[in-house]
Amino acid sequence: MIEIADTSPDTQVVQAEYLRLLGYPMGHTLTGRAAELALWARDWYARDGRPWIYAREMDAVETTGGAVCIQGAAFHSERLHGSFQEADARGAILAVASAGPEAELEAQRLWSQEKPDEYFFLETYASAVTEHLVTLLGAKLCAWAERQGAAILPHYSPGYNGWDISEQPRLLALADGSLPGPLETLESGALRPKKSLLALFGVTCDSGSLFKLSGGPPCVNCSYQPCQYRRAPYGRAVIGEPHAGYTVNVKALDRWASQRLRLRRREDGNIEARFRYDGTTCTNMGRPLAFEYTVVLGPKEEGFPLREQHCAPAAGDTGHRAMCQYIAGADELMGAIGREKPLAGKPIAAVFEWRRPSSPAGCYCDSASRDHKWGLVLETIHYALHKSGEK
Repeated sequence: MIEIADTSPDTQVVQAEYLRLLGYPMGHTLTGRAAELALWARDWYARDGRPWIYAREMDAVETTGGAVCIQGAAFHSERLHGSFQEADARGAILAVASAGPEAELEAQRLWSQEKPDEYFFLETYASAVTEHLVTLLGAKLCAWAERQGAAILPHYSPGYNGWDISEQPRLLALADGSLPGPLETLESGALRPKKSLLALFGVTCDSGSLFKLSGGPPCVNCSYQPCQYRRAPYGRAVIGEPHAGYTVNVKALDRWASQRLRLRRREDGNIEARFRYDGTTCTNMGRPLAFEYTVVLGPKEEGFPLREQHCAPAAGDTGHRAMCQYIAGADELMGAIGREKPLAGKPIAAVFEWRRPSSPAGCYCDSASRDHKWGLVLETIHYALHKSGEK
C-alpha cells in the first residue's frame, strides 16, 4: 500500500496556471506593476511558505446504494459514485495538499495595511500552489499505479459540484491523525488553512476504462507536462478555464449554460449544442423574439473544432418579423443570418482571440449585434464544455 508524506514538495507553479487564476487570458504576458507583484509573490512564498502533501491508500472500498463506502464511512456524491462505477474502481487513495497557513496570514496582514494589490497576488499564488501540489500528487500516484498495473481516476473533493461539503470532516477522519501538517475542518465543512484540498483518487485495474469516463481521461485535466505516463493531451490549454478571457460575468455564463443550452453527444462522436436566445426588437414597442443556435463540435482531442453552425428564429417565433431590417428586406436579412458562421473550423477556444464589437442590442439588424450574440453563444458553450469536463 502506498503512503506519501512530503513537507518539502516542489512549488514551482507553471506561469500559465498562475495567470489563469489571476484572471488573465491565455498567452498573456505580464508587464510593469503586475509583473513585479507576480514575481514578488513567488519569491515571498519560496522563502516563507510551508507546503506539504499527503496520500494513503484506503482499505475496504466499495460502491453501494449510490454511495462510495471507505472503511465503513459512506460518501454521497453522484459524480464520485458514477466515476468509480464507470471505471470499475476497486480502490481509493485519500489525498491532501496544503499551501500552509503562512501565506493566508500574510495576505490578511497586507489587507489590514491597505495593500490590496499585494494581498491579491499573494492570495492567488497560494491558490495556485495548492492546485500545483494536487497535480504533483496526482503525478506521483500515476507513477505508483503504473508499476501496479493500475490507473488513477481524476480526483474529487467535498464542495465540488454534487458532493456536499458537510462530508469533509468524515473524509478528513480517514487520515487518522497521520498528516504531516496542520489541517482542520470548520463547522461549515471548510478547511483551515483555507489554501488546502482534501480529495479522493479512485484506483482501477482497467486502464482502458479511463477513456470511457464521461469527463474524459484524467490526463486531460492534469497540467503535469513532463509526465511519462500521459494517456491524453492536456485539455486546459485548449479548453481554458472560467475567467480565462470571457467577456461576460461567469455567473451569467453558468446561468445560461444551465437554462439556455443543451449539449448532446451524437453517435458519430461529435457534440451537438443548442442555445436559445431570447431578446426584443429595438423598435415597434420592443417586441419579444427568440432565435435558436445549433453548433456541432468535433472531438475534445482536436480542441472541439466548430464543424457546423446555424442560427434561425425559434419554432413559433413571430417577433423577428418586427425588426426594422426584416421589414425593409426580409430575404436579405434572413439570408445574412443564415450564412454567418464565425470561427468555422476553428477550436472553440478561438472565441477568446475573436475581436468583435460590443453590441448588446436585442435585435439582429446589423452584423455587429449578430457577432455579439454569436460570441455569447460560443463562450457559453466553451464554459459548459469545461464544466462538464469537471463532473
